[in-house]
Amino acid sequence: MKILECVPNVSEGRDPSVIHAIARAVQGVAGVRLADVHSDPDHHRSVFTFLGQPEAVETAALALAEAALARIDMRTRQGVHPRLGAVDVVPFVPLREATMAEAVSVARQFGRTVAENFDLPVYFYGEAAMRPERRELPEIRRGEYEGLPAKLSDPAWTPDAGPADFSPQSGAMVVGARKILVAFNVWLDGNDLGVAQAIARAIRQSSGGLPSVQAIGVRLPRRGAVQIAINLIDYHRTSLGNVLEAVEREAKAKGAKIARRELVGLVPGGALTGADPNTVGLDLSPEQILETHFPKT
Repeated sequence: MKILECVPNVSEGRDPSVIHAIARAVQGVAGVRLADVHSDPDHHRSVFTFLGQPEAVETAALALAEAALARIDMRTRQGVHPRLGAVDVVPFVPLREATMAEAVSVARQFGRTVAENFDLPVYFYGEAAMRPERRELPEIRRGEYEGLPAKLSDPAWTPDAGPADFSPQSGAMVVGARKILVAFNVWLDGNDLGVAQAIARAIRQSSGGLPSVQAIGVRLPRRGAVQIAINLIDYHRTSLGNVLEAVEREAKAKGAKIARRELVGLVPGGALTGADPNTVGLDLSPEQILETHFPKT
């Protein structure tokens, strides 16, 4: 059985009624399992993880988009995490027996349907990118929601699908296909944003750090803390343990201590090969291992 994963990130992390309504929209699609919902009020963001056969997953993604776009108004949403729209990014990930080509096909079909149904600008990224300069999500997101009117007026940033018109309520959507990534946050014991940002710079690939690592340092004003938000794009190139060791090392060098580590979404079992989850500080439950949610065949 082919399995496709979808991990939409929406710009709502504070209102439980909105988050639950979006989750119910996904759960209402037969053949799809909603495996995880991770919400953060400071990021003002929720990450939904669901999986199933490709056609059902695409249907669930459309149901999620409809529910979220009807309830989220970007004019009233601002958090510490970069974002471009109400449904900010929708990646499709090929899992068991599914190919990347199939994930790309679903991503592009979904993106074009969303653009047509909701009159929304859509950009394709990752393996689904239509232009090489749009492969990287941070590049598309640069300028964020507030910079969208200028971006959409620039011929270089004409959307891949949908109108080049600014939607104040919904913004724009980024849709893509990619490999499995591991997303997690490291909290520091202290409130020095400069230290968190320095650690992020030291470990991320774009600043000369570890391969396949993206990282930003952010302040969590509601909780009086700072955090390094990390995406491990390819755990085969750089292991999860190596990333966490690098964070620990950089924090120690800067006189900071690690207060907490949290996984965002699910982690594939392969990313934990040769490492005890507790030794890397993630303290995982079985439900957070991706493979435990695979349909039985």
